[in-house]
Amino acid sequence: MSTSTTTPPASGLDGWFSITQRGSSLAREVRGGLVTFFTMAYIIALNPLIIGTAPDVNGNLITGQPMLDASGATIGANVGASIAAVAAATALVAGVMTILMGVVGRFPLGLATGLGLNAMLAYVVAPHVTWSQAMGLIVWEGLIITALVLTGFREAVFRAVPRALRTGISVGIGLFITLVGLADARVVTNLGGTPVQLGATGSLMGWPVAVFVTGLLLLIVLYINRVRGAMLIAIVAMTVVAVVVETVLALGSAAVEGNTFGWALNVPAMPAEGLFRLPDLSLLGRVDLFGAFAGGPTVFLTMLLTVFALLLADFFDTMGTIVAVGAEGDLNDEDGNPPRTREILLVDSLAAVAGGLGSVSSNTSYIESAAGVGEGARTGFASVVTGVAFLVALFLSPLVNMVPSEAAAPVLVFVGFLMMSQVVHVDWDDPEDGIPAFLTMVLMPFTYSITVGIGAGFIVYVLIKLARGKAAQVHPLLYVVALAFVVYFAQGLITALIA
Repeated sequence: MSTSTTTPPASGLDGWFSITQRGSSLAREVRGGLVTFFTMAYIIALNPLIIGTAPDVNGNLITGQPMLDASGATIGANVGASIAAVAAATALVAGVMTILMGVVGRFPLGLATGLGLNAMLAYVVAPHVTWSQAMGLIVWEGLIITALVLTGFREAVFRAVPRALRTGISVGIGLFITLVGLADARVVTNLGGTPVQLGATGSLMGWPVAVFVTGLLLLIVLYINRVRGAMLIAIVAMTVVAVVVETVLALGSAAVEGNTFGWALNVPAMPAEGLFRLPDLSLLGRVDLFGAFAGGPTVFLTMLLTVFALLLADFFDTMGTIVAVGAEGDLNDEDGNPPRTREILLVDSLAAVAGGLGSVSSNTSYIESAAGVGEGARTGFASVVTGVAFLVALFLSPLVNMVPSEAAAPVLVFVGFLMMSQVVHVDWDDPEDGIPAFLTMVLMPFTYSITVGIGAGFIVYVLIKLARGKAAQVHPLLYVVALAFVVYFAQGLITALIA
């Protein structure tokens, strides 16, 4: 039952956001909006380390500059510029879309680049296309979801995918993110004779690894003690430690040959140009909507499946998030639906489009919004406050360059834990649910491909149902999707036969 009161609104602002009606006040909304920002703000530091440091098919960063020089060494200036540009665009898109959620959706929900989706884009999609083409795929994904919202079809597709597979996708992405975090901190490497190993030499050595381990332990302690903004605090604290360590010891970059125990990505140091500067918004609009689909039928089909994989990964988190945030604030109706569901889903879908146009990956609703609701936020005015805070952060992008991957990677690992908690929703005693979910979960990190995990889960789910004579229990849409993934996995054979 939703929280409300019959007290008349004190002003037009109060009436539009239903502040009094939902039993709140401007002070509570401001406080809740700021708490949501501080629990989400880590994405300004984290997204650049994912999107801004990964090369595309041509070896270029998202800015179009090469990542490596002729000798194969990382060009630090180019990586730094890429990180700063992604940080500024991340804050801008998050700010605008969160304000839009507040004004249109009128719901206390923050939006920003989705973790998992950005990792998929950086480590799965970008190696096969240019960055502008990858962002074009994000725009198509957002447009399709927007169309599904406007036609009312989104809920139908949501119901078509069984809960076990939805859970498997979420947990699998969590495991994938964990592996990315461990690899970014060089806690897990493949430098030895085994597929993966502990550290760069088979053990944990070096100051950068110590920064990661300390950051992870700090984050755990803060989280179990319910400290607001635990992720942001951990990133900031370990960045300060990293800057001090680098200032004293001058470890340098691990990209330099022979410097095994240097920093994995960017070297933490005080920015020479100062802490404040005008944001670099050069990434806005760098989108190629059709380039990724060129190259023949196989490439076209692969890109269609990639858009579907992006869509599927983005598709189910939002509905769970808005219901969970609404429940936290006692805003949902007796059927468990939040107010203005259509408007909320519409803004969330447009956020995916905006993320592609802004070159920061799909933006989506953040479950961290529940922290702001816990602080008293009940209306969209809190989202406006959160969005304004993101816009202020636009001018602090030089600070982001100080954050080494070892300081941010603990958050990736911890997000994996948060997503892993959903594993209890799978009935492991029922092989019809357990086997597809298991394959979805494990194949994502073990093949380093979110798409592979999703595809395997769909195919095996349909196959098991057919083998047990339960074909009628499978939604027709799942047959189409499973068949598409069969073609996806057989594309190598198909290409060879054509050749």
